[in-house]
Amino acid sequence: MVGIDGLGGAGKSTAANSIKESIPETTVVQMDDFYVPELKRADWDRVYEQVIAPLKNNSVGSYQRFNWDTKKLAEWRDVKPKGVVIIEGVYALHGKLRGAYDYKVWVEAPYEVRLQRGLGRDGEGARSQWVNEWMPKEEEYKETQKPHEFADLIIDGTK
Repeated sequence: MVGIDGLGGAGKSTAANSIKESIPETTVVQMDDFYVPELKRADWDRVYEQVIAPLKNNSVGSYQRFNWDTKKLAEWRDVKPKGVVIIEGVYALHGKLRGAYDYKVWVEAPYEVRLQRGLGRDGEGARSQWVNEWMPKEEEYKETQKPHEFADLIIDGTK
């Protein structure tokens, strides 16, 4: 089980997808699927209870994906306890999760690079949300949890 973390727009999904392309039987679980609008962050407790704990017990994990368009929980997804399982996204190396991983990765990229990537994906209309909500909340997470200090590998997300 691998945790890949970094702030929004750093290149976490790119890193996870690169691993998935290289290693057969890799499953990627995105922290974005666990987003809670009221909290403006992912629900790491739900990630642990519905995915990590069952997998650690060699059982199938099962969770409802957050639908970003409807802002509601959508279809259920199963995660089988085989191959490589990557938990990817901001908060993946939160203190409640990081002990469960066999390998931890932090992806680092500067603020402006991350913002431009985010706006490229979400559109200019999302600028306020990125600048006033997500990025400050993620910086607070990095400062308080220090997930990069627990990483086995730090990747330069600008490359």
